[in-house]
Amino acid sequence: MAPQKLYAGVKLREIRSRLGLTQKDFAGKLGVSLPYLNQMENNNRPVSTSVVLALASEFGFDVTELSTGDSERLVSDMREALADPVFTDAPPPLADLRLAASNAPALARAFLHLHRAYRQTHERLASLDEALGREDARVQPSPWEEVRDFFHYCDNYIDAVDRTAERFAERFPGTAGAETALVEHGVTIRMITGPVLRSYDSETRVLSLSDRSPPETRRFQMLLQLALLTQNKLLEATLDLARFQTNEARAIAKIGLANYFAGAALMPYGPFLKAAQDCRHDLEILATRFGASIEQVAHRLSTMQRPGAKGIPFFFVRVDQAGTITKRHSATRLQFARFGGACPLWNVHRAFETPGHFLRQLAETPDGVKYLCLARDVSKPGGAFGAPVRRYAICLGCEVRHAGDLVYADSLDVTNAAAFEPIGISCRICERTDCHQRSVPPLERRLSIEPFQRGVLPYRVEK
Repeated sequence: MAPQKLYAGVKLREIRSRLGLTQKDFAGKLGVSLPYLNQMENNNRPVSTSVVLALASEFGFDVTELSTGDSERLVSDMREALADPVFTDAPPPLADLRLAASNAPALARAFLHLHRAYRQTHERLASLDEALGREDARVQPSPWEEVRDFFHYCDNYIDAVDRTAERFAERFPGTAGAETALVEHGVTIRMITGPVLRSYDSETRVLSLSDRSPPETRRFQMLLQLALLTQNKLLEATLDLARFQTNEARAIAKIGLANYFAGAALMPYGPFLKAAQDCRHDLEILATRFGASIEQVAHRLSTMQRPGAKGIPFFFVRVDQAGTITKRHSATRLQFARFGGACPLWNVHRAFETPGHFLRQLAETPDGVKYLCLARDVSKPGGAFGAPVRRYAICLGCEVRHAGDLVYADSLDVTNAAAFEPIGISCRICERTDCHQRSVPPLERRLSIEPFQRGVLPYRVEK
């Protein structure tokens, strides 16, 4: 099979803009003519091997970024949006969606924003009795979804915040570093009894932490408070670049960035990446080494996408008992459904049945990509008799080609095609015709209804 040609015009323009070069100067440094560069930037020609090598040697560019980025996310998101019943006509071919994502990403995002606004309008009308007469009953994006998409399209890696947290960890190392830094900044720490994890009084400079929380949670909350106290300029500058549409979204994103700082300071990039590679990504060893929880370690592994020093591309997801996705990120080709729950065939749903144990799964998505999935429950006790328990399960996974770098792949036969379970993303865009767990028909298939015959489903999906 001939190698696939690489069209990366948008990424080339981004690199040139980042370097502050004209097309003429950029072409000269890459060793190509100005017309040739213009054709590559407009996706009329594929990126040549010589240009890829020049990007690496001349600018130290991580060439893997040329074939990654937003395109796969945009294609997945557009497919899901087009699966909405409001689009009655046949959806555009997958090839057209890929062209739109690579050649006109701004237009693709505008379409997604429009569809999101439509959904929110539809939901508001469905509960008109609640919104009727309210002055603020206008259509605006959900702040939570806006922030979620911000991190989604940043690859869940914020370079400036990550590097600042790494420098902080060098100055205040170890599990006592956060407490030492707070004391140095004149903050008094006291323990309180109750469900509130963290409370800070800016006048008395007293930080109160719940004595019901485990040590790793208390350390994380201390680091989060440090981010808010000492990194405000950095957080605000990052928020300015994001251009959120509402004050609520900006406020939520600021907490998200402070959380990011806390995780990156608890598990600084360089030492954490080396430790992960040395122990073959054993989550329990990493949790003990860095004084973190299993969920914190799994989440951190999904952010290891620093240019020039990337870790394994992982996906990370957290679901509740209803199957609702409460956290999601993917540095892999697998993209999660933006609306609704996850595929019921995924092992993350079975994690609730085996608390305290890791579940391994070899899985294959409809596009033929094979993954190694690791699931575990991460339920969070309330810390007292009668206190509510928050029940979640997480799943961390990567493409099976990285299986040798994970201790969890040991004893699994990754060469056996029959060992891989079929999973999907969303029933409406899943192309499998024989899934016994299907909840709704696939959008792009015709149905055959047999009134005198019934299988697992009340219809048959035509191939």
